[in-house]
Amino acid sequence: MPDLTLTLTDMAHGGLALGRDKSGRAIFVPFTIPGETARVRVPDDKRGFARAELLEVIQPSADRVVPRCRHFGICGNCHFQHMAYDAQLRAKEAAARDQLTRVGGLKNPPLRPILPAPEPYGYRAETALFPAEEGGLGYWSPVERRIFRIAECPILEPSLESALPDLDVDLAGLRRLSLRLGDDEELLAALETEDVEPPELAVDFPVSVAIVLPDRTAASLIGDPYLLRTIAGREYRFSPGVPYPANPAAAELLAGVILELAEIGAEDVVLESPGGAGWLTAALAGRAGSVIAVEPIPDAVADAAENLDAFDNISIYEGAEEDVFPALETQPDVVVLRTGVQRDDEGLSPAAFRLLERLRPRRRVVITGEVGALAKDAKRLAKMGYRPVVFQPVDMAPQSFHTEIVSLWRK
Repeated sequence: MPDLTLTLTDMAHGGLALGRDKSGRAIFVPFTIPGETARVRVPDDKRGFARAELLEVIQPSADRVVPRCRHFGICGNCHFQHMAYDAQLRAKEAAARDQLTRVGGLKNPPLRPILPAPEPYGYRAETALFPAEEGGLGYWSPVERRIFRIAECPILEPSLESALPDLDVDLAGLRRLSLRLGDDEELLAALETEDVEPPELAVDFPVSVAIVLPDRTAASLIGDPYLLRTIAGREYRFSPGVPYPANPAAAELLAGVILELAEIGAEDVVLESPGGAGWLTAALAGRAGSVIAVEPIPDAVADAAENLDAFDNISIYEGAEEDVFPALETQPDVVVLRTGVQRDDEGLSPAAFRLLERLRPRRRVVITGEVGALAKDAKRLAKMGYRPVVFQPVDMAPQSFHTEIVSLWRK
């Protein structure tokens, strides 16, 4: 593989800076910043683009900073710790515009400036860990193509990060362990195993433990069966298999943007999917005449029923969108769809597209999700007669390339 000196000019989606060789071929380089000059190693192939290995930064950017984590560059969770936070925001905004234009086919997308997260470090209240080759638990390394044992993770809330050295699970068939932090710094570990039979366990530090089954229902093994987390001044319970706001402070910010764009009136009927444990449902119900929440995970429905007990204008439908949407007789005034709740690259479902096709033109549609998935959906939405009114990026995951976008669409 030949070495090449390259000037980086742009930031691409995925956390890679872009430069071009003498032939004009696009070269994508990790851990670099637009404006830098770097020596890279480029695969010797004939494709129209290549992903290079960074060897040396020859001319660093003024935005370059020292990463906080010893695992940065090996770990797959962070991509931007080498960049000042303002530079990260500029890069995410530029990548969002590129995705909406190039992938979504939108000319001059109405993109607002990105909203920064309340905290660039110490914000995550949840992490997923996997059995490491050398024992213990760790993260996936795309560089080394293996799970490595983790010693620190500064994007985690401090109480969650401090628990990492105490985690040493000896359980045959363990595939994944999700660790969550509650309001009072209580910990809940959710195990996903090859065997659906609950194991016998003992723990030597304060933590609740549950096993999560393939259908996302959970069985409590030790301690409390759920965590409590406060969002926007209201307390919510979250069972182990239920989607959890990994950045609770930014979730509050996201809810505020959704409410702004949805322009919900006091008589409006709002359809929300998926409803999850109800933290966004509650915000919608505070403005709307009524809210219909659709949620496929039984434990999430149970959590939402408990969390939303004080409201009398919410109906919760348990089931998949393809089952519930066709059976709905009410025509909603506002539709709020969240994509990528389970996977970042997951866009709108076929049932959601069919729902949007039959809505009357005056309906307001708010879609929020990771920019890559939303850009792919934008092309199909445009063919259906929808036009984007505004895109509002929100930084839910500082130090990573992931960008959440709230978008308003009208027919």
